[in-house]
Amino acid sequence: MRSSRCEAAQERRALARWVRKSNLDPVCVAMTMRCLRVRALSSVAARGLHGHPWREPSVVLGIETSCDDTAAAVVAERGRVLGEALHSQKETHLKTGGIIPPVAQRLHREHLDRVVKEAMDNSGVSLNELTAIATTIKPGLALSLRVGLEYSLKLIEQYEKPFIPIHHMEAHALTIRMLQAVEFPFLVLLISGGHSLLAVVRGVDDFLLLGQTLDEAPGDTLDKVARRLSLKNHPACCTMSGGEAIEYLARTGNRLHVEITQPMSRHLDCDFSFSGLRNQVNQIIIKKEKEEGIQSGQLLSCVNDIAATVQHTVAVHLARRTHRAILFCKKEDLLPQSNPALVVSGGVASNEYIIKVLQIVTDANGISLKCPPPKLCTDNGIMIAWNGIERLRAGIGVLNKPKTIRYEPKAPLGINLSEQVRKAALKVPHLKLNR
Repeated sequence: MRSSRCEAAQERRALARWVRKSNLDPVCVAMTMRCLRVRALSSVAARGLHGHPWREPSVVLGIETSCDDTAAAVVAERGRVLGEALHSQKETHLKTGGIIPPVAQRLHREHLDRVVKEAMDNSGVSLNELTAIATTIKPGLALSLRVGLEYSLKLIEQYEKPFIPIHHMEAHALTIRMLQAVEFPFLVLLISGGHSLLAVVRGVDDFLLLGQTLDEAPGDTLDKVARRLSLKNHPACCTMSGGEAIEYLARTGNRLHVEITQPMSRHLDCDFSFSGLRNQVNQIIIKKEKEEGIQSGQLLSCVNDIAATVQHTVAVHLARRTHRAILFCKKEDLLPQSNPALVVSGGVASNEYIIKVLQIVTDANGISLKCPPPKLCTDNGIMIAWNGIERLRAGIGVLNKPKTIRYEPKAPLGINLSEQVRKAALKVPHLKLNR
């Protein structure tokens, strides 16, 4: 841009010298110079900052309704959040003891339009000014996904905007790139109430799946243990989610007072399993209730110790599978030699204890650990809008007339290499994973 301005200035100075020698009318000179200045500035604008054709920066509306949070956000091309809004269903589901899909769907329908309008109002951008609309269509609760997709299709038809269908887990994986300079490829651990997986991220839509949960997700396990411990009756935990309550009580618990066997210790792969852990905890609770002579629904005296043990067992299980994934990536040269990174995202990534245990593994292997702030670890509209920005940049998955688009409650992520990981049978060296 600087060179373009210099060229224009040189042209004006040369013309001015010629006009003075020619003894022309000063008014004509002024008009000529003004026209030249406008022409020069127009030329600069047309060429852009780096000599490329100029275009408007992208602005994307992201809509998220995959589970129990109704969220929307407007994000600009460089990751600037222009506006956002969210309606949480947490209080409703705490009362019912879990997410009931028809209830979640009803609440999405009641609040989605308001949430989108609030995000748009906060952004100062009109729907006509949007570049595209991005919406989660997979995976998630079918009834919840349906609400977001149907609403979005009406918007794109009304305002004639491109539609960008979003894979929920891909969005979680790429959120960190909105905040930090994380280049492809990198290793990602996605842990939430509905998912648990390890994958290598090679591009915006290029994933290599190394392992995933065989039964339930860690967030689901923590929530179910919290319900079995009746933590909603605990005065300090009555407004917390199950995972939050477990983390809170674990801070003052002694995990050595309760013994739990580590899941899948003989399986040399990167898959996860948490149902067996939950069954062990249930048997321990039954035994303790008999010992203390209390009924189901009442609080055990050792509730803090159980919380500490469960949290530590989950953390170690995640850490050991992640350690094996790192070793496999090194063996197969799947990560860069310089500055390799592990990104941890999803709702369970908000658990500080689990992150600290994972930090022991990354420090021992010379890998940087990166994690979005807690606000962006849980489901939100910002990550959906940002994934839309990433896809616009790459020219991937942008639909102009999505007539046949469908939501997908179950959706695989990338190419599955879990069998290759299993065949490699890599043994993980011992690390002291105590925090």
